[in-house]
Amino acid sequence: MLWQENNPQKAPIISQSVVDMAFDIKCPCLPQEHAYALSQAISKALPWFEQETQAGLHLIHGAESGNGWYRPDDELLYLSRRTKLILRLPQQRIAAAQALIGMTLDIADYSLKIGNAKEKPLSQMPVLFARHIIADPEQNEDTFVDNAIAQLEQMGIQCHKALCGKSHYLQWRDGDIFTRSLMIADLKPLESITLQQQGLGKGRKMGCGLFIAHKDINAI
Repeated sequence: MLWQENNPQKAPIISQSVVDMAFDIKCPCLPQEHAYALSQAISKALPWFEQETQAGLHLIHGAESGNGWYRPDDELLYLSRRTKLILRLPQQRIAAAQALIGMTLDIADYSLKIGNAKEKPLSQMPVLFARHIIADPEQNEDTFVDNAIAQLEQMGIQCHKALCGKSHYLQWRDGDIFTRSLMIADLKPLESITLQQQGLGKGRKMGCGLFIAHKDINAI
């Protein structure tokens, strides 16, 4: 008789070398297309931000519906008091980023006052969502997903479930930039952290390529 039990494996030690830093803000509303103005304002306030390869900027979002896949079609986003300005930063830049506290930024003629900040570790949830991945507008959804999977494999991430969502054009100084949203599911804890730390594609300073934890894919 042979009876072998699988020995439980120890959970891997996952480095939190990159975290999210969430700032309180006072700002009743912003233009829905605020990516360029916000990116420029942050780069002006933090001169090192543009050159920091691991730094990223989460765009600000107002009321949402449909599990976060849709936003109102108004030209303005109306923000609640709970809305945050969130930067994704390496640990060594946390102290420097606190220079933003107390500043008032001009975002396309709208005033955004920055308050206290709180460090938030990245989630180990198995489902991640990126609102904007820079993409080729000539490619169909299947090709976009195939390219994303190939990039994930280069990071050592085996992708089992991927879902392409809405497409969007971000307004930028040199012309509009085409993006698609993307959900990745069934990630292991280390894979989830890796993807959030490294991002996918270009444009981290304009809110592209950044993943956040999301509800289970079965809800979509």
